[in-house]
Amino acid sequence: MAVLELNNENFDATIQDNDIVILDFWAPWCGPCKQFAPTYDEMSEKIDGVVFAKVNTEDEQELAGHFQIRSIPTLMIFRDQIAIFSQPGAMSATDLEAVIGKAKDLDMDMVRKEIEEQQKKEA
Repeated sequence: MAVLELNNENFDATIQDNDIVILDFWAPWCGPCKQFAPTYDEMSEKIDGVVFAKVNTEDEQELAGHFQIRSIPTLMIFRDQIAIFSQPGAMSATDLEAVIGKAKDLDMDMVRKEIEEQQKKEA
């Protein structure tokens, strides 16, 4: 599957319309981003059931700011519209595949319950 380019117009729909979305926050001038891009593209072709997307932090500063992206590349994974993973830095294909596997295996009922409990504590 091709890697999607996300922006303010298509971001919400992409997150809402797909079970698992992995995001690569990057910039054209970023050396590590350029080195990671082939790995990310390769994994997008290899792994089914996951939407791979990129957010150009230069063009989409509002999105980058919303997610408090301070270092690039930063990878985020959304599952059922919930951000379940965020980590700066490039990954090897093996590590990326392992993280995606864990995201697929995650008990989302438990995640929602933990979020609800945290929200009650903060209220």
